[in-house]
Amino acid sequence: MSILINKDTKVITQGITGKTGQFHTRTSRAYANGQAAFVAGVHPKKAGEDFEGIPIFASVKDAKAQTGANVSVIYVPPAGAAAAIWEGIEAELDLVICITEGIPVRDMLEIKHRMAERKSKTLLLGPNCPGLITPDEIKIGIMPGHIHRKGRVGIVSRSGTLTYEAVAQVTELGLGQSSAVGIGGDPINGLKHIDVLKLFNEDPDTDAVIMIGEIGGPDEVNAALWAKDNMKKPMVGFIAGVTAPAGKRMGHAGALISGGADTADAKLEIMEACGIRTTKNPSEMGKILKSVLK
Repeated sequence: MSILINKDTKVITQGITGKTGQFHTRTSRAYANGQAAFVAGVHPKKAGEDFEGIPIFASVKDAKAQTGANVSVIYVPPAGAAAAIWEGIEAELDLVICITEGIPVRDMLEIKHRMAERKSKTLLLGPNCPGLITPDEIKIGIMPGHIHRKGRVGIVSRSGTLTYEAVAQVTELGLGQSSAVGIGGDPINGLKHIDVLKLFNEDPDTDAVIMIGEIGGPDEVNAALWAKDNMKKPMVGFIAGVTAPAGKRMGHAGALISGGADTADAKLEIMEACGIRTTKNPSEMGKILKSVLK
């Protein structure tokens, strides 16, 4: 069992002919079952060609029809990325993963609105995210595969680099991960912490969860309040940005605090009150996790 993706997932790379798309398709293909998983690329002007043996199609619809792919990953530049997301949704894929950073907020608002209107069943991960991995089965995105190890700890994070930090600590402790999911740091995105927590809660192969958030927005608080009443598994939480001044945008586009319940301290306080063990020191996430598993 795993969440969202597994060894049988079939993946389309949108933007496969660009430098970034080529590089990360190569590294993902070299990981675990990647050779069998990456079955198609999409480029409207290069249909009929291939990238290192992966056939290229004119559209996501064509690629899905010809290969049976159910997931796509997007490395399309910001100006065209929203259109690429919509193409995956129109093709009714199970999951669209958008790695692209810098998509205009207005474009994402439109995508979310159209998804709601369509009552789309396609799940969107990202944009501006590192992707996700089920260790020893498949990785989709830019996560470094070598730090992961199969295990029973779920990780969900808004920050790419802190995802890797948590993964490395959990691996070092010999615990390993069931799946690690980077949801991205943009203010308008697809899957939220709460959506991924629900999946981990139902996953028989996940025993505990690390949730990593950032300042800005209500997502972590919403997830904590849900977890208080519903989560059957121990959780550890960390919020990046304890020292961030109110009203100043920090790093990610979504990391802008108004000074209310979206500061790091306020979020940590609510998480603690909801039964989530928290730390202000990111180097202690693994250690605290180990203590709640005893």
